[in-house]
Amino acid sequence: MRCYFAILIAGAVLTAQTVDRTKPPETQPLPAFKLPPVYETKLPNGLAIVLVEDSRFPLVTVRLTFAAGSKFDPKDLPGLADSTAALLTEGTAKRTSRQLAEEVASIGGTLNGRSTPDTLVLAGGSLAENAPKLIELVADVAQNASFPKDEVELQKQNRLQNLLQQRSEPNFLAQEKFAAVLYGSHPYSRIAPTPASLEKLDAAAVKAFRDARIVPNNAVLILLGKLPSRAAALKLIEADFGSWKQKPINDPPPAVAPEARRQVVLVDRPGSVQADIRAGQLAITRRNPEYVPLVVGTTILGGGASSRLFNSIREKKGYAYSVHSYVDARRESSALTAVTQVRNEVVEPAMQELLGELETIGKERVSAEELTSVKNYLSGRFVMGLESQNGLIEQLNLVKSMALPNDYLETYTTRIRAVEPDQIQRAAAKFISPGRAAIVVVGDAEKIGKSLEKFGNVQVVKSN
Repeated sequence: MRCYFAILIAGAVLTAQTVDRTKPPETQPLPAFKLPPVYETKLPNGLAIVLVEDSRFPLVTVRLTFAAGSKFDPKDLPGLADSTAALLTEGTAKRTSRQLAEEVASIGGTLNGRSTPDTLVLAGGSLAENAPKLIELVADVAQNASFPKDEVELQKQNRLQNLLQQRSEPNFLAQEKFAAVLYGSHPYSRIAPTPASLEKLDAAAVKAFRDARIVPNNAVLILLGKLPSRAAALKLIEADFGSWKQKPINDPPPAVAPEARRQVVLVDRPGSVQADIRAGQLAITRRNPEYVPLVVGTTILGGGASSRLFNSIREKKGYAYSVHSYVDARRESSALTAVTQVRNEVVEPAMQELLGELETIGKERVSAEELTSVKNYLSGRFVMGLESQNGLIEQLNLVKSMALPNDYLETYTTRIRAVEPDQIQRAAAKFISPGRAAIVVVGDAEKIGKSLEKFGNVQVVKSN
């Protein structure tokens, strides 16, 4: 017995000696993602339907999505889409807000509305056995929301308090001004309501927006999960949505975003002990072949604790606790953004470091090690995000609302892994160019204004 254990111990020692702990373990190849069975059709009223059978869990998840996001807000009513989305579930012709909430809870479900720059979404879910009730509740909210006066007033007051709180935060002020600088007169430039637009908000405005854009021929209904048979599911949908009348959709003419150019805007926030910095420019949509190389390059630049910006600005220089970059992609455009917050006394060197990294990635090929690491990270994160029903339906909803190819999800990791260094360099030279970057800084103008003058003509604006 002693001899047996001695052999085991010796074997374990020899095995341990063969492991090189100075190198990370190799990432095993990911299996190709395969969508569950998908069936698409359309009702006579124009409502697009997507049924996705996923029997891994006894759940059903739903998304009813309209081309009715904040870019469709009237100019004098920014925030209207957001308030409409919030108010859809606050009562219908048949149910009060409380009754609706109780019925949703009784089926172990969720149901809420939200808006994005491009879309307005009704999102819900329940146990699979309660799918008929869930579908009926979604249909009632979409078609019969009543927008009670007291609920509209409550929404106004809550949103105003939230807006006041947001506008006390430098991060929000930087986001707000950065969008305005990048997008100019394009509707994407507005990220929040104003006190004046909230004052104008009433049930009539919400109903007018609903009647114009919350219509079946402007919508996609996705049902995913352990569904009834296809025939049974379609029968349920037809019963609840079939009588919904379609209407003409009056889309505004396409807006044109301004050309990228160097701008430096300082939002004066007296008393700030640090500066909130954003730098970047408009880029391309997901439909552009250069989008994936741009995403890979942006992740190498500032996508995590191994990124260039993180290692340079935080680890080596100690200028900031957090620094990152990302691509905010929308249907008509996208924005490449680098973000950090630094102490007032290091604004100038931190800015030089940030812009230097933006320039380098467009001039020099990324290393094989960086590229492999980021490909593994992006591929793994994408596949893991599809493991839950909610994650999968969000991605399917993205495909439909952004008019992407039907094979977009199944080919995404393949396209990530196919990216080459020269593709990143070309995309970065176009869309991560410090010479064309808009720079927005929120901070104390008296303390940091001079430092920023070295990066261009500084436009100083008030924070309120």
